[in-house]
Amino acid sequence: MNHLSSDRLVEIEEQRSISQSTRRSTSEGLEEILYRPIQALDHGFVRVVDYMGGDDAVVQAARVSYGRGTKRVSEDRGLINYLLRHWHTTPFEMAEIKFHVKLPIFVARQWIRHRMASVNEYSARYSVLDREFYLPDPAVLAAQSSMNRQGRGDILSPEEADAVLALLQRDASNAYDNYLVMLNEDDTGRPVEAGRSGLARELARMNLSLNFYTQWYWKIDLHNLMNFLRLRADPHAQYEIRVYAEIMLDILKRWVPLTHEAFLEHRLGAVHLSAKAAQVIRQIVAGQNPTFETSGMSKREWGELAATFNISARSEIE
Repeated sequence: MNHLSSDRLVEIEEQRSISQSTRRSTSEGLEEILYRPIQALDHGFVRVVDYMGGDDAVVQAARVSYGRGTKRVSEDRGLINYLLRHWHTTPFEMAEIKFHVKLPIFVARQWIRHRMASVNEYSARYSVLDREFYLPDPAVLAAQSSMNRQGRGDILSPEEADAVLALLQRDASNAYDNYLVMLNEDDTGRPVEAGRSGLARELARMNLSLNFYTQWYWKIDLHNLMNFLRLRADPHAQYEIRVYAEIMLDILKRWVPLTHEAFLEHRLGAVHLSAKAAQVIRQIVAGQNPTFETSGMSKREWGELAATFNISARSEIE
C-alpha cells in the first residue's frame, strides 16, 4: 500500500478500532471496509468515511413507513426494481454516502462535472502538495482514436510507451522541483535559503501539471451516485476515472446489495431506445425489413442500434 504513509495508515487503523453503538440502520458490508483505503491507479485511493441509510431507507421512503421496510427481502427487492425500472428518483435520495478520494487532477476535473454532490478539496493555497503524480501503465497508453475525438485507439508499441513515460516522468519531476524552488522549500518543508521569502503557495501551484494528485471529500446521495456510475463505470468512459468508478461500484454492492442488483439490471446493463429506434425493433419483431433510409434515424444512431442488437446489414451505409 504505497499510496499512504505509515503514519496515515496508523491513524486509519486507530479510527477503525473504535466502535459505536447505534439505533440507526447500518450496512454490514460497508462496516467491514469503513475508513479503509482501496488503492486506485498508482498513488490514489477511495475510502468510505461515512454513510446514512441503505436499501431499507429506500423502501421506507417509498412506502412512507414507520419501520425499516418489510420483513421479506423478496418484497423489498421487487419494490426497488420497480422504482428503478420506472425511473422513480426521490426514494434513492434518502440514502447518502461520503467518500475520501485521492485522484489525479485531470480526473478530478472530469469528476467535478457531476455537480449533484458536496465537495471539499484539499487546498494547495494552504498546504504544499506531495511529490506524487500519475504515470500510466504502458498497457493503457494508446494513440488518439481516429473514430472518436475523445477516445483512445491502438496501444502504443513498447518503445513508444517508454518514450512517453520518460517524458511524463521528466516533466512532472522538473515541475515539482521548480515548485519547491518557488516555495523556497525542500522535500521536508524546510527553507532552502535562509532569509528569502518563498512565493505564495496559491501562485506556486500553477506550475504543476494535471497528473499531480489532489484529494477531496465527496458526499452524494444514492440516486446521484448511480447517475455517476452509469456514466463512469461504462466501458466507454476514460480508463482512469473508470478505475475509481469500478471500485465504487463494488462499494455500492456492499452498501445496498438490492439496489446494486437492480442498478445492473435497469441502468448499467440496460439499453434505452429513442422512439425511432423502438419503432425499428417493432418492425423487425413483426418480420419487416427496416433500413437506415426508412428509419428516419441519423447515421450514427442507426450504427449504434445495429451494433447493439446485431442487426445484419440492411443499407449501403453499413
